[in-house]
Amino acid sequence: MKLAAPTLAASTNEDRNLALSLIAETLQKHSAKIFEANAQDIAFAKEQGIAPAVLKRLKFNEDKLNDVINGLKQLQTLPDPLQKLSLSRELDKDLTLYRVSCPIGVIGVIFEARPDALVQISSLCIKSGNCAILKGGKETARTNKVLFELIHQSVIDAGLPTDCLFQAEQHNEIDELLACHENVDLLIPRGSNTFVQYIMNNTKIPVMGHADGICHIYADEDFDEMKAIPIIVDAKTQYTAACNAVETLLVHRSVAKDFLPKLADALTANGVKIRGTKEVAAAISCEIIADDDFQNEYLDLVLAVKLVDTVDEAIAHINKYGSHHTDCILTDNDTTAARFMQRVDSAGVYQNCSTRFADGFRYGFGAEVGISTGKIHARGPVGLEGLVTYKYKLFGKGQIVGDYASGKSEFHFRDL
Repeated sequence: MKLAAPTLAASTNEDRNLALSLIAETLQKHSAKIFEANAQDIAFAKEQGIAPAVLKRLKFNEDKLNDVINGLKQLQTLPDPLQKLSLSRELDKDLTLYRVSCPIGVIGVIFEARPDALVQISSLCIKSGNCAILKGGKETARTNKVLFELIHQSVIDAGLPTDCLFQAEQHNEIDELLACHENVDLLIPRGSNTFVQYIMNNTKIPVMGHADGICHIYADEDFDEMKAIPIIVDAKTQYTAACNAVETLLVHRSVAKDFLPKLADALTANGVKIRGTKEVAAAISCEIIADDDFQNEYLDLVLAVKLVDTVDEAIAHINKYGSHHTDCILTDNDTTAARFMQRVDSAGVYQNCSTRFADGFRYGFGAEVGISTGKIHARGPVGLEGLVTYKYKLFGKGQIVGDYASGKSEFHFRDL
């Protein structure tokens, strides 16, 4: 696969877009085969007692198929991420330096329980000119196998290298992948905190990703109640198993007495259970939790609630207990919002909208290989830009460093 990387990197945007087009057509044509495999995976998962939150992620139905096909179509409309010029500088006469984007190379992606992730990851890697090693969870082994075979054949039909995609199917292949530091340039794990930490602690390969999705919403004293309730309900219930679903709500103490009962009615009507501090429980009926019990990623219809006195107290809570994923402030005070968005140390900071917008497709990236909460190279939903690096190209006409060291020649830096 390492040998296929330069060939794929040199492919044209037209060739890579053709592969994406063929994948979309093939997935649509063979949808019945995909759904049949997924039904078998779901049945097996239920027999194994898989948690409801995980079962939601396993399902690959008509809606999920439409989503990935729309993502493939959107990817085709995006400009080529390769060969982008970010620096053009004349160092001296006839000595010119350029910085251009290029693929990372070989990317290993290990993901759990989401067949749609396989489509998103492989398509992003193809568009960005990266070879990919894909390892999905055993829960969706049948679905992943069918999807990979269809995608791989489409890539071959488009004239791209046969070895640019590889599917690892055995569990022991994870450890083999983690040991391939000479042949794999980047690992992207998608899964539970325990899973991601295992990957990070057992490889020399650079790892990009996130472990938890403990997202917050803070309802400020200057918020719009009519907007706030639908936003909070959407962020909690639209897709509870997602890492960008809200897990903790912070409410300014001055508005809590009037706001909490209305919010509780709306959440209860949508099947949400509230876990609050003693102070919250005095205002609404809910399960009581300790003041420091805010480190849970529920991935379920459960919401933790706490009262705060100021935006700074909310910021401090989020930076302490959050996972640096996505956090939102509900306020019509732009000064307060600016303070919140500057000081909350997260990959995504929002004002007056659902945390569920933290997604590569909704950002117009076509799809994403995952969410990165790190600060080096890529952050937030990782799309095409997060899958490329750059190289420097220097063009000369016989220049040598000795002439510049001796003073015979001098640099005359000029940006072109």
